[in-house]
Amino acid sequence: MHRLIAGLAAALSLVASPAMAARDPYTPASFEGVTHPAWSKQAVIYQINTRQFTAAGTLNAARGELPRLKALGVDILWLMPVQPIGVKNRKGTLGSPYSIRDYRAVNPELGTMADLKAFVAAAHGQGMHVILDWVGNHTSWDNALVAQHPDWYKHDWQGKMRPTPWWDWSDIVDLDYSKPGLRRYMEEAMLMFVRDVGIDGFRCDVAAYVPPDFWAKVRRDANATKPVWMLAEWGQRDVHMSTFDASYGWEWAKPLMAIGQGKGDVTGLFGYYSENEGAWPSGAQRMLFTSNHDENSWSGTEFERYGPALANATVLQFTGEGIPLIYNGQEAANDRRLKFFERDPIVWKDAPQAVEYRRLIAFRDAHPALWNAPWGARMVQVVNSEPAKLFSFVRAKNGDAVMVLQNYSAAPLTATLAAVPYPGRWQEEGGGAQAFDKGTSVTLAPWSSRLFTRRI
Repeated sequence: MHRLIAGLAAALSLVASPAMAARDPYTPASFEGVTHPAWSKQAVIYQINTRQFTAAGTLNAARGELPRLKALGVDILWLMPVQPIGVKNRKGTLGSPYSIRDYRAVNPELGTMADLKAFVAAAHGQGMHVILDWVGNHTSWDNALVAQHPDWYKHDWQGKMRPTPWWDWSDIVDLDYSKPGLRRYMEEAMLMFVRDVGIDGFRCDVAAYVPPDFWAKVRRDANATKPVWMLAEWGQRDVHMSTFDASYGWEWAKPLMAIGQGKGDVTGLFGYYSENEGAWPSGAQRMLFTSNHDENSWSGTEFERYGPALANATVLQFTGEGIPLIYNGQEAANDRRLKFFERDPIVWKDAPQAVEYRRLIAFRDAHPALWNAPWGARMVQVVNSEPAKLFSFVRAKNGDAVMVLQNYSAAPLTATLAAVPYPGRWQEEGGGAQAFDKGTSVTLAPWSSRLFTRRI
């Protein structure tokens, strides 16, 4: 009995100890997401479709454009897949870059492995980082793995290898991540590009079609070489909790396109931003875009899809919460749907869009409140008298405040603001000072934005 009492006393003392008391089951776990590399703090992404990026369509020709991209102000260069493309069941003349024949090689149409290394080294020399588009869900039908490891692939009810079900991806065949050997092979291939080529991370194609524990292991192991940055082609919050820095903001684009097509108004944006703040990790870098390779080739140019709302959508990309993407050619006002399975080089020309991108990137760099999560500030809605037409908000952090006013209508707009965070005198970008307080009246031209800043 004495020993029993002594044992109970010892157990109670453990329960009451400070260490045990600190483990309050109601203390919330972190909901910030993964820790981002410091170099992503102000980053803007630029996507390179190497086949169409230059007249030559090679990595060496793309390397010659790096000083121009540096001057534009972009930071992360996203290279579409560089590997050899499958011939069996290929689409079109040249096939899809997302039908991979050999994960550890470079497509001869683009150049050599030495050319890729030279591109990455030159980008690093310009202070930029490079991520490689990684197709983990499937391979081409003539990838050597098909013959060497047929058990690494998924099979249909007839026992035959199959493409991803329900889609028209007839040029590819699905991989099976229940196989440890496949996981080892795929991770080693990815780490080779980090270790030997200098790649700084990955854009992962249809990321959620690959089990999350695989991506999480790759991230941990790649970080042992250097801090990497990873973008998921997916639009759900959970990808941010173990692996991915950024994900696709498709739901941001939809209300903006609806406005431009006359099928919606500004209130359509409220749902996206409410969910962004209330339901997503605070450190989630949600990629905002008005174009990318899929949108351009299959849905239309940004001019077709956004119409008169495009200019405002572009401003919102760079001033609202999110990490902006520029698809190659947007700065040249490319107004063509680039062919996906053929050579269709961008026609480069001077355009006002390049000036606008440089202006917005410089403005964003200069204002910490606008930086990527978690460094930047939350958006605070400024309620106004024309909520269906005027989108208005403030972002403020560490003494820096930015106010954005946008008229999403075809007529001049005058509206009254309700309570304004940090009332007082604000400086308009490219203009004079203006006092803002509750009841202030503002006027905007059709389809226009006004940006104001102040120190607080």
